[in-house]
Amino acid sequence: MKLTLKLLPLIIIAASAEAKATDGYFAHGYGVKSQGMGGVGIALPQDALAAAANPAGMGLIGDRVDFGVTWFRPQRESQITGNGAPIPNINNTYDANDTENFIIPEFGYNRQINPNLTLGVSVYGNGGMNTDYKNGIPLFGSTGSAGVDLIQVFVAPTVTWKLTPTQTIGASLNLAYQRFEAKGLQGFAPASSSPSDLTNNGHDNSYGAGLHLGWIGQINDVVSLGASYQSRTYMSKFDKYKGLFAEQGDFDIPSTYGIGIAVKATPQLTLAADVERINYSDVNSIANASLSNLGNGLGSDNGAGFGWRDVTATKLGASYAYSDALTLRAGYNHSTQPIRQTDTLFKILAPGVVQDHATLGATWVLANKSEVSLSYIHAFEEKVNGNGSLQGFGGGEANLKMYQDSLGIAYGWQL
Repeated sequence: MKLTLKLLPLIIIAASAEAKATDGYFAHGYGVKSQGMGGVGIALPQDALAAAANPAGMGLIGDRVDFGVTWFRPQRESQITGNGAPIPNINNTYDANDTENFIIPEFGYNRQINPNLTLGVSVYGNGGMNTDYKNGIPLFGSTGSAGVDLIQVFVAPTVTWKLTPTQTIGASLNLAYQRFEAKGLQGFAPASSSPSDLTNNGHDNSYGAGLHLGWIGQINDVVSLGASYQSRTYMSKFDKYKGLFAEQGDFDIPSTYGIGIAVKATPQLTLAADVERINYSDVNSIANASLSNLGNGLGSDNGAGFGWRDVTATKLGASYAYSDALTLRAGYNHSTQPIRQTDTLFKILAPGVVQDHATLGATWVLANKSEVSLSYIHAFEEKVNGNGSLQGFGGGEANLKMYQDSLGIAYGWQL
């Protein structure tokens, strides 16, 4: 316990280094085991990262510690076609991958206080966006580098209580940290309510908190159900970018809710499914249209945003105990498209268009009863071509494309 508390600040610092994600800009799953099963976790807790999907899951995993790290490699590209602005080489394909490899750490600790009560903490990257255009985007007024860098980290102290032997509830206090930087957006200065706080101001920090509640019920020996609700996380404002984000730099973290089911089909095979809703419409900076609101001024109370729609993510996973020492996993994750074809302009900065993920995973139990787990995720290439997306900016279209790969490894043990 003392060692865990000493390591926790280091884990938080490491987790804030880079955190990127895929259901919109939320992670497709939390913890390497969940990631290998399509991101399921609302009704199937597997490690001390369980609170990220459903706080009640911490009441079912016992005393344990988990450390993990994921290598994440998104490939981002945008294209401008048919634009009539008098700017040389404006109609071009732009590579956003000057920075393309990211390391995402994770940590979880849980302690069974008595047969009905547990206390624990999960530390994880909840989401993020990154684009790095080395040569800039001429339509945005930049000739040097352009792009954005957003990370979000949660530290989630969690308590659970068993109401009955088969009914568990849990609650997490989500303590959140964000860091953001924007570069190469000088061309939007005339549309900003505070042009000096629009771009190229280095990194800014934001802090906040929210609440995450969950329930898991064992219906019988075969079926478990789960439900989870995470409130909107209210964050302090990005003062250095109050001329970019609506409401003078506001960038809260959206609420989510979901349900899940886990079925022990055979003694070796477990099947699970989650459906999660991510309410990007909670936050004007994310949901406001990027073109129709420019008349209000970037950074104003109802200023332009990224134009993202709410997302529904459907997650399917299977776990097969091949032997006492080896468990194999596979899964699939599909999310609805957050980006409208008419609103791709600002999404050049945040082209989170991928929708379908295939996953694989495995866990080996070592001689000392500790575990090593692996996961691999491929997000298939997705394109969103603009449709009237550059009206008022010389016409033509902004088109987006992305695919992703990631590989995770984790080490965990029962205390």
